[in-house]
Amino acid sequence: MSASWIAVIAVLIAALGLAYVIGRLLTLRAGLMKATTDIPQVDTSELGLSDTGPTVVHFSAVWCGPCAGVRRVVDQVCAELPAVAHVEIDMDANPEAARRLSVLSLPTTFIFDGDGRQRYRASGVPSAAELRSALEPLLA
Repeated sequence: MSASWIAVIAVLIAALGLAYVIGRLLTLRAGLMKATTDIPQVDTSELGLSDTGPTVVHFSAVWCGPCAGVRRVVDQVCAELPAVAHVEIDMDANPEAARRLSVLSLPTTFIFDGDGRQRYRASGVPSAAELRSALEPLLA
């Protein structure tokens, strides 16, 4: 085998290794609830938020496979915490709401407090435990 073939194989192995590491990092990051601070106040009057407690808003679409997983998780958590409201917004039917909240990928989940301020945001499918731990302090 010539030296040029060995160099090509080494570059391919390095590229695949880098792609694997980047993929793992993105997978680990997906679905994590991130506290939102210093977010400018946006008009949320048309989202149907609850004014008595926190609201979970998630953006979905008919063609989005992982959105069904978010729906199941949010329904489960809202059943356990009855003071939490749940609003699902179809991004295809309401693109203006998605634009206002800078939704770039699906599924995207937000938690708003009773005053309509965005408190948390997650891209991907959050776990029930993460969602519950983000909501419980807002119920106190």
